[in-house]
Amino acid sequence: MENSKLFYVLTGASALTAVGSCTAPKEAQKPLNVVYIMCDDHSYQTISAYDRRYMETPNIDRLADEGARFTNSFVANSLSGPSRACMLTGKHSHANGFTNNEHGIFDGSQQTLPKLLGEGGYQTAMVGKWHLVSEPTGFDYWDILTGQGDYYNPVFIRNGERLVRRGYSTDVTTDVAFEWLDGRDPDKPFCLFLHYKAPHRSWMPDVQDLGIYDDVTYPLPGTFYDDYATREAAAKQEMSILADRNVVYDLKMADKEKEIHTPEQPWLEEYGRDLYRRDLAPGELVPGRMDAEQQAAWDAYYDPLIDRFKRDSLSGNALYEWKFQRYMRDYCSVIHSVDRNVGRVYDYLKEHGLLENTVVIYTSDQGFYMGEHGYFDKRFMYEESFRTPLLVRMPGGKPVKAAKGRTQVLGADFGHRANDIDEFVQNIDYAPTILDIAGLPVPEDIQGESFLPLLRGEKPAKVTTSEGKGWRRSLYYHYYEYPAEHSVRRHYGVRTERYSLMHFYNDIDEWELFDLQEDPLQLHNLYGEPGTEGLVQELRRELERLQVLYDDPVRL
Repeated sequence: MENSKLFYVLTGASALTAVGSCTAPKEAQKPLNVVYIMCDDHSYQTISAYDRRYMETPNIDRLADEGARFTNSFVANSLSGPSRACMLTGKHSHANGFTNNEHGIFDGSQQTLPKLLGEGGYQTAMVGKWHLVSEPTGFDYWDILTGQGDYYNPVFIRNGERLVRRGYSTDVTTDVAFEWLDGRDPDKPFCLFLHYKAPHRSWMPDVQDLGIYDDVTYPLPGTFYDDYATREAAAKQEMSILADRNVVYDLKMADKEKEIHTPEQPWLEEYGRDLYRRDLAPGELVPGRMDAEQQAAWDAYYDPLIDRFKRDSLSGNALYEWKFQRYMRDYCSVIHSVDRNVGRVYDYLKEHGLLENTVVIYTSDQGFYMGEHGYFDKRFMYEESFRTPLLVRMPGGKPVKAAKGRTQVLGADFGHRANDIDEFVQNIDYAPTILDIAGLPVPEDIQGESFLPLLRGEKPAKVTTSEGKGWRRSLYYHYYEYPAEHSVRRHYGVRTERYSLMHFYNDIDEWELFDLQEDPLQLHNLYGEPGTEGLVQELRRELERLQVLYDDPVRL
């Protein structure tokens, strides 16, 4: 019997055991807790459990080593607010009503995961980045960053009360989570949503991490100098490291004495100096500003870099590649703090006897470009943005023997682990999965699927394909935010095991088709080429099937 080979994985009041017929110990019969950790814009490329080219993340990796690594984890809409709404509701953006950050306000009156957990007897808390405009609903406790949040001395809103906390955002957010855990009812199960601001733009490292990667020269991605041939929409964006990364706001080259004039976004220059250079008045805490000690450490590190930048007066490809190196060093430094705090969370759970009855989930609200195609940011359905990391540690701390899944289609060789789960999962699946872990029913109107059976090493029996019983064979994506920041055109599409088909619409009508087996970097658009007619017809049928399945009013 295959399950007899699995390490035990608890779910609700039941357990699978390492020995097929063994009975789980009584202390394991209580409901599981859940700690859901989500970063903002954390690329899978900068988690060493996925990719070792850029940095080491030993604490995040520990979750993968002791749990499961999802190798085909995706989002439904690669943008912060919409992604969070998908997680909370288990529904695509058009169904939950929050399609974009520019004009979206999350409708907190609708059915959400915390409300369902609360009805099932769970204590729930939302700590950190919220970014859904309206106030959180359905949580027993919420303590959220305002807007995008600030890296230094951030402003929080605690159950409606506005306050400022001194310190670095990632550390402070973890501290707030620990305060809630210390004060919770120990006789009730809990679900903690721990959302870090990091590593969102503008990538301001903790003072203790300034310069830790300055000796590293990061390899340029193979698509860094992409010319976007055959891909009109890919060329029309405004998320180029060369053209759209501001040297003051993004790269901290904020001259104290005079402006640094650059052709890109000149309005940001005054704001950039203001953001990084204004001291706090005595006794004052202004969001985004540093106190005197933080300011001194910041200036001691950045002033020599600014002086050198002014002397070198770079241009052309030299400036382009310098911007990339500065971006990567800042970004990885911010992730270093995240990894340290994930270790703090792990240690807290262990020290308080919670680790063996708590599921720990680590993910991001979407993927992120680390220079691929010359980009930073996200939004596109291209793999680096569409994909998101997902690591799950189940109680017992033993790797789950995953059922054999689909062939991985990745832009780099990340190898294969015995505890990999290769089936397609999406962020609409988080809500039903957490409900399933809690032993609670999943409402029929939730569009996602619980991937708890995959964590058990099982093949789900639910009919989701025309071939019969099994897991989903394709993914649906829809991005809405245009015209807006970064100018990525609206598009929707379908992703199968081998192919990616997307349609850019609104002020543009362009189709793109990629063979991810032959062209994993997505450089050659096959759409319209002779011999692809049958494939396109098949993929468009699958795309329309998903639009009907999810009741998305957009049709081909």
